[in-house]
Amino acid sequence: MRAPLIAGIALALLAGRALAAPPEYFPPANAASPFSEAVRAGDLLIVSGQLGVRPGQPAAFEDEAKRAMDNVAAVLGRHGASMNDVVKCTVLLTDMGKFAAFNSVYVGYFKPGHLPARTAIGVGALAAGAAVEVECWAYLAPRD
Repeated sequence: MRAPLIAGIALALLAGRALAAPPEYFPPANAASPFSEAVRAGDLLIVSGQLGVRPGQPAAFEDEAKRAMDNVAAVLGRHGASMNDVVKCTVLLTDMGKFAAFNSVYVGYFKPGHLPARTAIGVGALAAGAAVEVECWAYLAPRD
C-alpha cells in the first residue's frame, strides 16, 4: 500500500529531513511562463497545475478535463514517471456541478484500486478561462 509511503514522505518533509540531492526545476515548454512545469524534490515529482483549454477552441467540459489529464500524463512522461506513479492530485473546478463529469474522466487514468489521494476545490475562475485545472505529485524511485 502507498498510504504508509505518503505518510512517511509527509513526516520526513515536516521533520525537515535533508533531501539526498537539491531539487531540480524543469521549465515549461513556453519559456515565458513564470513557473516550472515540474519540480523533483527527493523522490517526489510535483507537476504544476495543468489546463485543458486551447485558445480560440471551445470544448465540452469532458474534453477539457481529458486534455488536462493528458497534459499531466505528458509532463510526467517527460520526467520519467507515469500516471501509475501519482500519489496525490489537486483538482480545481469552476463549477462543482461538474464534479461527477470530472470523476468519470479522471478514473480512466488510473488502475482500479490504485487511485491517488485527492483534493477537489471549487474556485471562481482559472487562468485562460479554463473550467478545470489538475496538479499531481508522483513518487519516483530513489536516485542512485
